[in-house]
Amino acid sequence: MSDNQPIILPDKSIELPKELKKILEIEKEIRKVLIGQDKLVNRLLIGLICNQHVLIEGVPGLAKTLSVSSLSQTLGLDFNRIQFTPDLLPADIIGTQIYNPKTGDFSPKKGPIFSNIILADEINRAPAKVQSALLESMQERQVTIGDETWKLNQPFMVMATQNPVEQEGTYQLPEAQVDRFMLKVNISYPDRAEELRILRLMAKSASVPEIETVASADDILKLRDFLDSVHMEPAIEEYIVDLIQAGREPEVYGIEAGHLIKYGASPRATIYLTMAAKAYALLKGRMYVVPGDVLDIAYDVLRHRIIPSYEAEAEGLSSENVIRMIIEKLPMP
Repeated sequence: MSDNQPIILPDKSIELPKELKKILEIEKEIRKVLIGQDKLVNRLLIGLICNQHVLIEGVPGLAKTLSVSSLSQTLGLDFNRIQFTPDLLPADIIGTQIYNPKTGDFSPKKGPIFSNIILADEINRAPAKVQSALLESMQERQVTIGDETWKLNQPFMVMATQNPVEQEGTYQLPEAQVDRFMLKVNISYPDRAEELRILRLMAKSASVPEIETVASADDILKLRDFLDSVHMEPAIEEYIVDLIQAGREPEVYGIEAGHLIKYGASPRATIYLTMAAKAYALLKGRMYVVPGDVLDIAYDVLRHRIIPSYEAEAEGLSSENVIRMIIEKLPMP
């Protein structure tokens, strides 16, 4: 760090936006049916607030679909689930033109991408052409069918899932495409107490508790305006830059990990880590960022951007191991 001055927190009496209280109601509502995935819900809300997308990796049955559908219900948003398969075509996602034999004209038929929240289930099951069609929609926020172009609905978020166990018959996402996801979240099995609660809630023929709509799309859109108002000290900004730079040139920071890193993170990671830390602070009920916010969200921003070398893989080290090494060696502000 070039500046080790103490962090000065802003006045804690600053009034929190009323939309933030709505977000806290959303979390409470989702917990009626979702147990043990608080981190996943938190990251989905960060993605929504930051107007970005989330990649989830976890084995089947961990409530990925339930979490995103519940989130859409609490906001009254449109939700579509797309099951990616090897025979899927780009037109199955974005739509196509339909020929009318009576008039001799073509009319557009919009695909499931025209929704607020999209669950791209097992995105690595579909071939590259289909993946790129989805990722183009994510980046450009628009879809072109024939001669016409439509803007996608707002808010718009894609939550894509990958199964880390099965690799046969899959098409791995290239690093450049994975980089378009703001966060990559790894989710695991619930602990014993959580699984017992799941059993008591779900293992019955009666319907599960209903989720109510407690906020709206406008609440999310208004909350995005508060991101720029969240205070971040220059020392924390420098820490974020150092964290990214250390992933590219660790030796400059006295970290002996250069042989373990094939590629470091791009400047997009710097932007996303800053935005995600501010959104994380908002969800914690603060209008200012503390260093712990950066550390809590850093793994989800960097795990798909810092690519370990073959030497690291030979030693059984993942990107998370490398990130942990950098975080432990880099002084915090």
